[in-house]
Amino acid sequence: MALGSPANGAAPAQPKAGRHRESTLYQALAGAGAGDGRTLAQLREAALRAFESSELPVWRRSGFWTTSLETIDLDALQTGAGPEASGGERAAVPDVVSRTLPDRARAGRLVQNVNTVVEVELDPTLAERGVILCSLQDAFRDHLDLVSPWYSKRLTIDRHKLEAANAAFWSAGAFLYVPPGVVVEDPFEIVYAIDRPGVAQYARTLVIGAPTSEFRVHEYDLAEDFDSEPDGKRQALHAGAFELYLQDGARCRLAQVQDWGSGEVFDVSSRFVGVGRDAYCHWLPALLGGHLVRQHLELAVSEPGGDMAFRGIFFAEEHEHLDVFAVDLHETGPSGGDVHWRGAASGESRASFEGLIEIDPGAQQTHTYLQIHSMMLSPKARIDAIPSVLVSSDDVSASHGGTVGELDEAAIFYMQTRGLDRPAAVRIIVEGFFEPLVAELQDEALEEVVRKKVAGKLAAAREDIEAYATSR
Repeated sequence: MALGSPANGAAPAQPKAGRHRESTLYQALAGAGAGDGRTLAQLREAALRAFESSELPVWRRSGFWTTSLETIDLDALQTGAGPEASGGERAAVPDVVSRTLPDRARAGRLVQNVNTVVEVELDPTLAERGVILCSLQDAFRDHLDLVSPWYSKRLTIDRHKLEAANAAFWSAGAFLYVPPGVVVEDPFEIVYAIDRPGVAQYARTLVIGAPTSEFRVHEYDLAEDFDSEPDGKRQALHAGAFELYLQDGARCRLAQVQDWGSGEVFDVSSRFVGVGRDAYCHWLPALLGGHLVRQHLELAVSEPGGDMAFRGIFFAEEHEHLDVFAVDLHETGPSGGDVHWRGAASGESRASFEGLIEIDPGAQQTHTYLQIHSMMLSPKARIDAIPSVLVSSDDVSASHGGTVGELDEAAIFYMQTRGLDRPAAVRIIVEGFFEPLVAELQDEALEEVVRKKVAGKLAAAREDIEAYATSR
């Protein structure tokens, strides 16, 4: 089924008017989902109407930054389920998954290849304690009472065409529920993989942490390299939607590793994390590759006593385009927050980070800080960092800061005097720049995955980075 085709197979006409444009004016995500009484079918119908009537988005940043999807060929992308193995068995897990994920103890794993779940496993002892890990489709069938109050509670379905497409066309998906008081040491792994070009993947994840639960979630977004496909197809789409809700006293460490490889993968995703009363979330996305990536990441403290740490790293290379909009939202107080991102760009890549602290009226005694630090590794690369604060309460502390730097020639020289060659010195400096955040993952196996991917990017851009450092 093509991207522009609804479930009944009728292909809606593509809009002929100008492209939709979204300004930097921010409005908090406030979707009305299954909890308002509508069924999943009704929500899909509403999303389909929004999809058919909306246009491809163009995001603008203060008049000097534009993220456009004008080069994507939507009609050429298929949304059908992934190929099944012979004999009715599930298709195999893509090789990129086994190459990337660490061999380690885990609480459970769900792998979706394109739009088909190809693996689900859950520790039997956790299942006996009431933990649920299954496809979101199965959750609507088997656990409707758990899913309905939360599905699309905050994620919207009509801001732009691809958001509506996700809500209308998603299949499979992932659902995780951790019951009250259950503490899980090993991580749950949720994997979205794309093993071939010419497809549109709709990733839909719902995670619920019941009161006083404690757990870890690691999401991996991965693609095989498909630069040289014989039929000329190179494009693929990942339109993702993720929501996590932590109820009273729940605690979660959430990490995301994204690397779409060398293919022409477009990633337009929205992610929301809601922190309840006295709950806590540590969230660290690692955005490490994609032809064009546009992510809306929103972490909201919604009840008194909530606290969060919002960390993130990004690394753009070659001709990649990355656009991150990260929100630290405080809807009530007292609450706490701390946002810290670091990024780098090499080649002719472009990266934009816009971070916003918003403190709503009545969110008194909120304390939060936002910082963004970035490193330029090429004369043709570009990074724009835009931190901002919007405060509507008076008994708060909120501030922001940021830096943009280059390789320190004095530091390189010092390391060479201690016996390192220049490439090794450059690698250590850049890896050290990211290390304070990588170490916050507090998971040795996951830390090594991120370090390996950063090292691979540095190796690929070695000549460009060395030439830039030497020219200065």
